[in-house]
This record gives sequence, structure tokens and C-alpha cells, in this order.
Amino acid sequence: MAPEAGASLLAAWATGGALSFVVEAGALPRPRAPWRRPVHALAVHLSVWTAAYATLLALLARPWFAAALALAALLVVVLVGRAKFDALREPFVCQDFEYFTDALRHPRLYLPFLGWWRLLGALLACAGAFWAGLVLEPPHFDGGASARASAVLGCFAVGVGALCAARAASARLDTSWVAQRDVRAWGLVASLWRYGSQARQLPALAPPFAGLPLHLPARAEALPDLVTVQSESFFDARESYACLRADLLPRYDALRAQALAHGRLAVPAWGANTIRTEFAFLTGLEEAALGVHRYQPYQRLAASGVATIASRLREAGYRTVCVHPYHGTFYGRDRLMPLLGFDQFIDGAAFAGAAREGAYVGDVALASFVTGLLRAERDRPLYVHVITMENHGPLHWERVTAQDRDDVAGVPLPEGCDELVAYARHLRHADSMLGMLADALAAQPRDSGLCFFGDHVPIMPAAYRLLGEPPGHTHYLAWSPRRPGGGDARDLRASALARDFLARMGMC
Repeated sequence: MAPEAGASLLAAWATGGALSFVVEAGALPRPRAPWRRPVHALAVHLSVWTAAYATLLALLARPWFAAALALAALLVVVLVGRAKFDALREPFVCQDFEYFTDALRHPRLYLPFLGWWRLLGALLACAGAFWAGLVLEPPHFDGGASARASAVLGCFAVGVGALCAARAASARLDTSWVAQRDVRAWGLVASLWRYGSQARQLPALAPPFAGLPLHLPARAEALPDLVTVQSESFFDARESYACLRADLLPRYDALRAQALAHGRLAVPAWGANTIRTEFAFLTGLEEAALGVHRYQPYQRLAASGVATIASRLREAGYRTVCVHPYHGTFYGRDRLMPLLGFDQFIDGAAFAGAAREGAYVGDVALASFVTGLLRAERDRPLYVHVITMENHGPLHWERVTAQDRDDVAGVPLPEGCDELVAYARHLRHADSMLGMLADALAAQPRDSGLCFFGDHVPIMPAAYRLLGEPPGHTHYLAWSPRRPGGGDARDLRASALARDFLARMGMC
């Protein structure tokens, strides 16, 4: 390789490395300036940059093309991360790379929140890097085949060495596992590397449902049927928005007055990431115990077969069923729910002809299906965990009418609140679902109990700008038709709700 070619390699590496800090500065929350970061965080950033540059250089033999392509990839991550932060108040974390493929399979769940301008910017950045690299820069590895092979092997060797350096430096970082704090302190690149390197390790866990003593009657037929409903984006929005009608949720209000318990529910998610609340409810595990896996517990932890309320009830003689009227492969639920203690997982394939509300199976149709399970003849008590889908966004894609506004709002709403109207319209359907399930349980000859809760608040940026953001908690209630309840108000964490429900049912 000629000396001038070697100088070009170093110049592209140094220029690209400097620009990587400039691109990263666009992340949210904004990272500290490089000179204010710990030296080990800088070492991770530069090592990861070197590895990416060296690998692309080995493949492309064009140093400036390699640097531009690596910067374009970082820009895509920054743009996606900004969209995530705007919607979910959380920076991009390593587990989010999985959602790039999910966005291709389920574009409605992701692309509306990224925004067409961000998507266009990301595509133009990648296209520009490809064009500039292929058209403007010739290959820099000259000489014979053996010389070119040596250059390629040398690049790969540099990349491997840089990855080893990144691993060693990241081990010296003091990890909080609070992504906002770590991104701000270390920078986006260093935090992604640190979180990704730790995601392969499973923490030592003590699942509360492992061997949990249960108070079981002598006769199996005396065991109560149990239904838990994880209602998509449910919270009592009247608590935050007085403009909504007081009678928006009549069945919820009636059941809450008779509830064994009800109150606010602290959940580990805002706007999305349903599986965080789902995992917390099913396993009883707190976020702090999960480490980096708090951001996506289904990637590795669930596959290890953590004890859950479902597995414990199955041990006690229950038939355990999970119902989710969406694609079973989403989050790998079709594969993971049996590992979490469910005898059967029923997904959207069972709802081919069901009525839809917008893009998803409606809550009323879902309630009809679950009541059918409850009424079917069987010789075992039944535990059904229901994961609804109707109120999943994007809410800003939904159309609302003047009649919809009158139905959900007690006063005229300002312009720009259509998201809230669409959301409240779905709340009415969730309320109908709740009433249908309560009626079905009350009609059962067997004792029964119902636990209903929201997984997170919805994404409604326009409404939030006009009316303010809610605190972020959701709401729950536990109810039984044959057990007296006085509407005991008690705030809980999502991780405590399942065990509290069993206790209210006299089972632990």
C-alpha cells in the first residue's frame, strides 16, 4: 500500500471519528461534551468507531466511503432514538435494534411515530453515503491479490483489537441501568456498547412465585376461576383531564365501588413497551432485579423459564390460557408464553372473523371470546390472562367525528385534541369489555375473580402539548362477584399486583 494511501486511511478514520461525536450530539437526551466524559467512555466510543470503520474498510476498500457509511448508520440510530425519546421519554437502548426488523413486519406499530421526515432523512443519508462512496472514491487497496488479502486481514485484525479494547474499557464504567442517566454521562455509543455487552448475561433472580405457598381448598372444584386483563394503554384519563365526561366509564366505576381493591398502578413503561408491565405482573419481579434486561425482558429472561403466577397456578391444578388477538410471533409470545407457565397461547389467528375497532380486534369481540372460554364445560379451574390490543396507537391516524367528541367530552375541546377523543372512544369499549367479563363471572357457578389493569399511558403528543402530560401511572381494580369488597383504595406497583390479587382472593 502506498504511503499516500495509508495517510488517506488515517485521515478518514480521524475525520470520521471526530464527526461521530458531532452526529452523536443530536441524540436525546443530549450527551455531555466529549471532554466532560469519563476517559473509559471515550475509549469505548473511539474503539467502537475504529471497529466499525475497520470492518467497513475491509469490505469496501474505500476509507472515506467506510467512514461515511458508518456515520450514516450512526445518524439513523440518532434519528430513531430522537423519535423514541419524543414519544416514550426514553433514549435508544441496545435492545431497540430488534425493533428494526419488527418495523418491517409490523410497520403500523412503529413508522407513524418515527415520522416521514425522519425516515426520509435516514434514507437520504444512507443513499448519499452509498452514492458518494461508489462514485467519487476509487478502491485504495492496490497491488496483487496477496497484497489486497493482507490489507483486508489487517483491517479485520484492527477491528477485532478495537472490539477487545471496547470490552475492556466498558467494564470500567459505573453502570446505573437508567438509560437517560447513562446516555447523558457516557454518550450514546458507549452506552449502547455497555448495555449490549451485558445483555448476554442473565442476573441471579429470586422469582416471588417460585414455590409460593397457596391456600388451596380440599376440593379442586372449589378453586375460583381467575381472569386478569392487561388493557392496552388503559388509565382513568378523567383523573388528568377534567374535560372528559364523568360517566365515561360506568362499568369501571360500578366495579371499583365494589372492588376488593383498586388504585393507581406504577408501571415500568411510558407509551409503549407493554412487555415490561406484562413481565412485571406475571413474574412479580422488580425492575431493579433485572439489570439491563428491564428494557426487554422477553429477549433472554423469559426464555429461561422464570416462575410466574401462571406456572404457580398450573402447579395448583389450573388450566392456564393466555389470549392476545394479535400476531403470536410479536415479541415471541407464541414461543415464550408456554415457558412462562401457560398451557395454551391463543393469538390473532383465532380472531380471523372478529369485529375490529380501527386496525385491531375490538375489546368487545375479545370479551366475547373469553366469556366463551369461561362457559365451556371443563373439569379444572381456569386462569385466563388477556392482553388487549384495541387501544394501541397510532391514535393520530384515527378519524373522529363531532359525535365522538360529544360522546366522550363534557365540554368543547380545543383544536388538536383528536388523539384524546379517539383514545377515550376506545376507553368506552374497554369499559364494555370489563362489564361483559364481570357479568360472565357472576353467572358462573364456580367462585371467580377479576383483575383489570393498564400497561402504560398512551402516546398522545398533541393532546399532551395542549392539556399537559399525565403522571404516568395507570389504574387497576380487583373484583369478585361472591366476595364482599368496599372499594379498598391502595396504590401498587405492577410487580406486586398479581400476588396482591391472589391474596385478595384468599389464595395466599
